[in-house]
Amino acid sequence: VQLQASGGGLVQAGDSLRLSCLASGRPYAVGWFRQAPGKEREFVAAFRYGDSYEFYSDSVKGRFTISRSNAENTVYLQMNNLKPEDTAVYYCAAHEGGYYYATHEGTYNYWGQGTQVTVSS
Repeated sequence: VQLQASGGGLVQAGDSLRLSCLASGRPYAVGWFRQAPGKEREFVAAFRYGDSYEFYSDSVKGRFTISRSNAENTVYLQMNNLKPEDTAVYYCAAHEGGYYYATHEGTYNYWGQGTQVTVSS
């Protein structure tokens, strides 16, 4: 599985952005993680293909929405009401199969390059 993330940028607090993760093949699940300067990478959201189940971290629940394209090859992360604390490099990752723990980065087999999201106050 190859992944290509895109859609980052510089926005103001309260604005929206949509990130895209183009995935080759059909993974079991795709997740989004982020890493802010000086901090560890953290789980943001994930989409499980088989039942279209969505997972969210508490910090983004209600503001971010993860979805999949009809062609099933792209997973989107719609980010609304962005806050300065959302500033980070965002990574998408894919899980091929087997035991799946959505929020744990060790679950994911493949990672895309990051895309920078910067939210100014």
